[in-house]
Amino acid sequence: MSQFRLYVDARHVSPYAMSVYITLREKGLDFDTVLVDLDDGANQADDYARLSLTQRVPTLLHNGFALSESSAITEYLEDLYPGHPVYPRDPQERARVRQVQAWLRSDLVPIREQRSTMVVFCGVKAGPLSAAGQAAARKLIAAAEALLPEGTDHLAGHWSIADVELAVMLNRLVLNGDPLPARLKAYAERQWQRPSVQEWVNKARPPL
Repeated sequence: MSQFRLYVDARHVSPYAMSVYITLREKGLDFDTVLVDLDDGANQADDYARLSLTQRVPTLLHNGFALSESSAITEYLEDLYPGHPVYPRDPQERARVRQVQAWLRSDLVPIREQRSTMVVFCGVKAGPLSAAGQAAARKLIAAAEALLPEGTDHLAGHWSIADVELAVMLNRLVLNGDPLPARLKAYAERQWQRPSVQEWVNKARPPL
């Protein structure tokens, strides 16, 4: 049995579970995966509630220590295994990457509501964005263009886990057919080709 056990959603559509899964893969760590059926409310069952303080996925179990909330988990893994970093070493670059992670989790709600990750991972198309959705898309595009000046491939000097998370948000638009500047579309496509990302993207998913 592996020292790590990762609890993820049964449909493999959680971008936060994806972030932790990719972090474990990038660090070359062995782990067992446990599927949690959110459709049936398995995350609220007594046994899972005792394990996961927030009753959400992902939750990581490491030698009896349970931790939920994806950015807390990825930073925990970074502290334990810094040899294969998923965060920049430079303090300012690291702070910027953390800022991007926090922003993607707390803002752009109309995009997250109107372009769910069913669009990203299951090919489900959604209708036109509302006025609020269009405003959120403009905000996302403006910030992404500022974070990724012409000629840059990553948010920091090299790849970080936040590149995947930003690519997921951009792909909510790209994979629905919404307009996006060509270089941002190309950036998202590059992140998508990373082997650890492809492993998650190509997971078998239950029929809708």
